[in-house]
Amino acid sequence: MRAPRSRTAVRGPYAKLVVSMCSAVLTAMLSSCSADLPVQRESQQADGHVLTGRYSIVCVIHGDGDYVYHDNDGSEYAADEKALAAVQQVAQRNPRADVFVFHQRPRSHVLFLFPLRDGDFYYYRDGKLVTELSYWRDQEQSRFDAEVELYRRFREDNLGEMMNVFLYCGHEIPEAGGVGYDASYPDRSFTVHDLAGRLEDFTRDSTRFDLVVLSTCFGGTPHTIGTLGPFARYIIASPDNLHLSYFDLHSLERLDVSVPGGDVLALAKQFAQHAFDRLTGDVQTAVSVAVYDVERTRDFVRSVRGMYDHALTTVSGETQASITTMEHCDCADIPAYVLPAINEGVDVFYRPARFGRLKHKQSHSGWECWRERAPRGAGSQITGGAGK
Repeated sequence: MRAPRSRTAVRGPYAKLVVSMCSAVLTAMLSSCSADLPVQRESQQADGHVLTGRYSIVCVIHGDGDYVYHDNDGSEYAADEKALAAVQQVAQRNPRADVFVFHQRPRSHVLFLFPLRDGDFYYYRDGKLVTELSYWRDQEQSRFDAEVELYRRFREDNLGEMMNVFLYCGHEIPEAGGVGYDASYPDRSFTVHDLAGRLEDFTRDSTRFDLVVLSTCFGGTPHTIGTLGPFARYIIASPDNLHLSYFDLHSLERLDVSVPGGDVLALAKQFAQHAFDRLTGDVQTAVSVAVYDVERTRDFVRSVRGMYDHALTTVSGETQASITTMEHCDCADIPAYVLPAINEGVDVFYRPARFGRLKHKQSHSGWECWRERAPRGAGSQITGGAGK
């Protein structure tokens, strides 16, 4: 979004004219705050263009939080801005795709009084930027209402058979609670269930996304995969921590060449492998990237739902002011979760951390769970929060 231009003070006979102009500008700004005018158009949609692409990518980048990180050289980056640049490159290098990009930015004001639109929308078709808009994010609940409206407005009705991809870049999406996820709106919440509701809105014609990519920490849990599963065929997520550099997106470029025949699983594995290789070269912490075949994971998710929900209830009952008693862990480290179906439908790319107490852990199930944190100096508890 273009930054407001700074102006020097005007004196003399032009003062009244300047005051009148400022008054008109402020009036326009105030009227733009109305719910009846949710979108500011910066460029026009091309008229009479028939869609020729066979791929559709919807990307939501959450930037309303602390997304600053440093690379190995100490250089500072804003993770959401880096993600935006990467997605725009994907869009420009897909000559047969529709790409919808939503950048959710922190709230800001002019003259400390008048709010500016806090969302940017980019629509690419066949590698070309067709439309760029600034819009109001939902002021009450994080329900993506504005994003869904824009998607429906610019999506063609005659898409035909297309590969549909959804990509979310942001912090760990809470499975319960979720208050404070948006720094600009600390009283509202955002959870995995909210995201699932928005996926349902995006796919209102009863279709599912062929591939959902969660570029967040701790996305590979039974609860998250089970909640998003009805709206996706395959899901890529990191069951463990994910560095703010996020997943590398190069595998989404030139889908018309890299995914002949529309093989979604091949694309998912290729994406996961490439993201894994990039992360292992950049960070010393543990790296885990998993591909979930939603249909094949259903039995495991159903089998552990009760145990996981019990642990999640314990986690959601804690407060930040209290001493945390629960911690993330590999579900395979909890005997009750080690069922015959635990490996069904999951392809895992894993490398342990180069340091710390888990540096000798050589494998990961692809599923992340909760367990009671052991007292310092004692072994970890393995109850998973159940039965205590």
